Amino acid sequence: MQVLVEPPAQRVEGDDLVWDLHLEPGEKWSCDLTIPCFHGPAPDTYLTSHEFQKVFDGDTDDPTHRWRAAAPTLQADYQVLRNVFDKSVDDLVALRIQTDLGGQRMDFPAAGLPWFLSMFGRDSLITAYQTICFGPRLTRGALRTLARYQGDEVDDFRDEEPGKIIHEVRTGELTRLGIKPYDPYYGTADATQLWLILLSEYWRWTRDDELVRDLRDNVHAALRWIDQYGDRDRDGYVEYATRSPQGLGNQCWRDSWDGVQFADGTIPVLPIATCELQGYTYDAKLRIAELADSGPLNDPALAQRLLAEAEELRARFNRDFWIEDRGGYYAIGLDGDKRKIDSMTSNMGHLLWSGIVPEDRAAIVARQLMSDEMFSGWGVRTVSTADRGYNPIGYHMGTVWPHDNSLIAHGLARYGYRHEANRITTAMLDAAQCSNFRLPEVFSGYERTFSRIPVRYPTACDPQAWASGAPLLFLRTMMGLDARDGQLVLDPALPEGYGRMLLAGTNAFGKRWDIEISEGLTDIRAA
Repeated sequence: MQVLVEPPAQRVEGDDLVWDLHLEPGEKWSCDLTIPCFHGPAPDTYLTSHEFQKVFDGDTDDPTHRWRAAAPTLQADYQVLRNVFDKSVDDLVALRIQTDLGGQRMDFPAAGLPWFLSMFGRDSLITAYQTICFGPRLTRGALRTLARYQGDEVDDFRDEEPGKIIHEVRTGELTRLGIKPYDPYYGTADATQLWLILLSEYWRWTRDDELVRDLRDNVHAALRWIDQYGDRDRDGYVEYATRSPQGLGNQCWRDSWDGVQFADGTIPVLPIATCELQGYTYDAKLRIAELADSGPLNDPALAQRLLAEAEELRARFNRDFWIEDRGGYYAIGLDGDKRKIDSMTSNMGHLLWSGIVPEDRAAIVARQLMSDEMFSGWGVRTVSTADRGYNPIGYHMGTVWPHDNSLIAHGLARYGYRHEANRITTAMLDAAQCSNFRLPEVFSGYERTFSRIPVRYPTACDPQAWASGAPLLFLRTMMGLDARDGQLVLDPALPEGYGRMLLAGTNAFGKRWDIEISEGLTDIRAA
């Protein structure tokens, strides 16, 4: 791309245009830049102001317009649901970035605005999972792009290890100078398992055997990381502890410095094995076993090994992480001394999503999540109000996160708790009405009776990718929509008063489908 400047730069240094200037007080200097906007079939064409406006009006064949036109549409009697859906799709289109992989352009969900318009591991993987049934492009792009950056050496400064999926990429001055480790940084203990989970989910919805086979080596590297590097002390659990002087202390999704605490507010010693890391590992091994047994990996021995490891992990986890006090719940983790970190947190809901919870404990977990101490009326809090560390405006210690709630609702529905899942969905849609139908990254955990609207978290990303993806997963959860053995499955349970809905043009198995739900009717048909 050629950028025209007037007056011309005196010299070029790398990607920088440089002018040497000396301005007297009150003196002004200006420079005009002409930047080509690629549109339609002619990549070297400059846009006139009239043509430029047409791009934003959607009247020309630009990539964003094509991407939005390919997305499913929703018709719904409950207008709030439709408005939130449309806003989410628009925000996801706006947040997508493109990467070049061997000359092929890949769409990839950036984390959020204004702070994190960049490539992230965990955020992008969960966003791609939330949106898989609405289109596979973000999912395919996330899988391939993150595979490209998969760790291949031990680098303490960047917390890199072979097989590990990145946490984030930044390119600011401190990173370029080598002061910060973000080029890329690998300080996450869950992105590797989430990458495996997403690959499985992508295959279930697309039956794209070729992509799975192309990523076979990345799959094996990720599995080796889980067992060799993720399990730091060989106790059978994935745990984390940064080796970098600039690294993150917490490397689960609650990655603020105080995001993991004991119930009395004390900070646990590293390394820490949080509960959802074990749930993700369990789910990842089951899913890759499916790909190895009846899927394109075609490795029965691997499938048998992973099934045995998953079952052993499930039994051990439910022995070591369960706490009988306070009515029963799962510890958020084990600390470096193998003590149960006994705060009550929303991470329990991720365990339902992963399927590691036995049926007889699922009811207990559901009751705890929907208790007054955990459920604010707008959503499930990150931590119980009964814990000393609870703070309604603490980033991970009492706030309400839409993405967190979307996974919790999906997990509740998995175990048959559809009413509880719908309570969360309805509360989230109510919250979205208070912010122009957009769910922010996070909002405060005050009781709903405290204010007519959710109290905003002051520095939340808005929009943020996995918050924008949350309504799409809420919709899928209400519809009971899933892909199993090459077929779409529908088991709707809509909240009272939602009426009819038609999801037109959803994507599965290389085709478009129309899905209609109303009282006494469920219908899936080729579009």
